[in-house]
Amino acid sequence: MHEWLIPAAVLLVASLAATATGAQVADLRSHEALRVCADPAAVPMSSEDGAGFENRLAVLIGEKLGVPVSYTWFPQGPGFIRKTLRAGLCDVVMGYAQGDEMVLNTNHYYTSAYGIVTRRDNPLASVDLLEDPALKGQPIGVVAGTPPATNLAQAGLAKDMRGWDLFVDRRIEDPVGDMLAQVKSGELAAAVLWGPLAGPRVKADPDLQFTPLLKETSGPKMFYRITMGVRLGEDEWKRQLNSLIRRNQGEIDALLRDAGVPILDDYGKGLKP
Repeated sequence: MHEWLIPAAVLLVASLAATATGAQVADLRSHEALRVCADPAAVPMSSEDGAGFENRLAVLIGEKLGVPVSYTWFPQGPGFIRKTLRAGLCDVVMGYAQGDEMVLNTNHYYTSAYGIVTRRDNPLASVDLLEDPALKGQPIGVVAGTPPATNLAQAGLAKDMRGWDLFVDRRIEDPVGDMLAQVKSGELAAAVLWGPLAGPRVKADPDLQFTPLLKETSGPKMFYRITMGVRLGEDEWKRQLNSLIRRNQGEIDALLRDAGVPILDDYGKGLKP
């Protein structure tokens, strides 16, 4: 049926229903606790034991709000937002990439990038561009479906890539840990990984180094701005979090740097001073 044939009364009912739904969404947020949706095994970002840097960030935000932090644990992957945040089980997702339409993004609270992990004593330790000829013929670890996998292929390195799955149950599998172990052993010459995943682990290992990819000129961009995600329509909650981010940016930066997260300027051109 063409939309102009729908009776006005039906349109009115639909409008009222949408208004009611909006009110229900706004009422879902708890004012007694900071309710967070998170992966229980996304080390070093979030973990059920509270050791992840996103866990510590949630504690900081909770303290500023004057409420405790509570969690809904659910593995990251298809359906994560629908089954947690949108289902009303929690009110915020830490560490969400800016621009995703599944959530309402706050202002970003840091910018980071993909980069190359090598041994410090490897000749590839000076490489900072995926088109560097030195990478030719070298086994390079990468997570399939991530932006650097496209850039590696465009640089003619498809046959050199060793791929790991993007969506796994990290309570059972640890793709980043596997790649770093193989870089350390020499089985891989390098691994190209998301900075917040690799940086904290590399910081704890004196044999490895992380070099952010700041010079890529083709293919998908290598840097992304990271926000907190809230439910669509919860603009007041978003504004409250934006205010907290703005007023506590120094503490947030210090927390991330202490964790080993590489923080860039807003344009992904260099490390943030």
